[in-house]
Amino acid sequence: MGAAPDAARPRWQRVLKRIASLILHQWLLIGMGVVCALAYCFPNVAKNGGIIRSEYSIMYGVIAIIFLISGLSIPRQKLISHALNWRLHLIVQVISFLFIPSVVLAIVHIILAADPGEKIDRAVLAGYIFTACIPTTIASNVVMTRSAGGDDAAALVEVLLANILGPFVTAAWTISLIPKMAVFDPWRFGGGNLGSMYKEVFQQLGLSVLLPLFIGQLVRWTWPDRTALVLQKTKLPKLATFCLLLLIWSTFSSCFATGALQTLSAQSIVFVILFNIILYITLTAVCFFCSRPPRIFGSRRWSKPIFKRMSPEETIAVCFCGPAKSTALGIPLLYAMWQPVDLFLKAKTSVPVLLYTTEQICVAHFFVQLFRWWHTRIVDKEDLDGSTRDDAEIAMAEDTRADHAGRVHEHTTV
Repeated sequence: MGAAPDAARPRWQRVLKRIASLILHQWLLIGMGVVCALAYCFPNVAKNGGIIRSEYSIMYGVIAIIFLISGLSIPRQKLISHALNWRLHLIVQVISFLFIPSVVLAIVHIILAADPGEKIDRAVLAGYIFTACIPTTIASNVVMTRSAGGDDAAALVEVLLANILGPFVTAAWTISLIPKMAVFDPWRFGGGNLGSMYKEVFQQLGLSVLLPLFIGQLVRWTWPDRTALVLQKTKLPKLATFCLLLLIWSTFSSCFATGALQTLSAQSIVFVILFNIILYITLTAVCFFCSRPPRIFGSRRWSKPIFKRMSPEETIAVCFCGPAKSTALGIPLLYAMWQPVDLFLKAKTSVPVLLYTTEQICVAHFFVQLFRWWHTRIVDKEDLDGSTRDDAEIAMAEDTRADHAGRVHEHTTV
């Protein structure tokens, strides 16, 4: 006999089934709450330099797992194609390194003019300028792009480019944007030594990103069918999503361990939390508009290459890469840039970095659902008009959709 229909089951069984379904669909969000609570109660476990040495076990080991899975999953031709996609690079990197710093700097000056009593801590404002100048995060946007049905190869290429440029751009850009006021002198004249930071950052980029990605691509190229079968049977890509929880755990542990959050004023905390959410949502909307501008902008022959709409898959990648910022590069760079500055002051400066990078994952979790719905809706509509995309774009989109179909199947069967 088959399973009894829901209407015939006892009420308590239907309630339990709904609760279980909610947990399965929102397990990442629930997991975020759990790891944040653990970080608050036991900050010394996963903080930088803590019991599990998260600067190695998580920042190297966990991120390496994410990019090994990406290397196993992404076709090599997609990586090569996106490496030559100048418009993709232009949109993501200009938004990340120029547009966001401009917006944040304008808001900082508005706050300075409207808050002479310094209710918003100046270390928080300096931290926001620094946060605006760091590159996109290394791991979470690749995972989120893949979960939403976007082109994770495009996200991965932008991650690599941004984090190669970041160490050279961020330090000089931040110092030049710090307001020329006496209260900001500790950050304008911090005078840290960046040599050791460059070594650490590029060592991490090589060992935790490039090497696992290369190994994954080598395995996929050598045994393509067997690799695809193993990925399908083991549902290995879901492990990458779980790894995000470990990154959040480490980030919050370091934040709580410094005590910086507890000493900030209530106004500063409320400002940081609300501003992060508003900023991330606004930047996502800007990225979406830049990726898929209204058709009237590309109506003329000279403007068509500039305002040509990206595919839905690339659009999703841009929307996750553009607004995101990286703790993995941000925190080592912050402490290296301002090495002579008081440790407690550096901890307060790091609060915007830590909270923004954590909140962006929480908000992005909801955008995954939204973009997944939009992707399935818009693809059917665009397929009716093949003239909007050339053969190469259609072929790449088909590959991405095939991957997405497998992911949706995994999502509904777990």
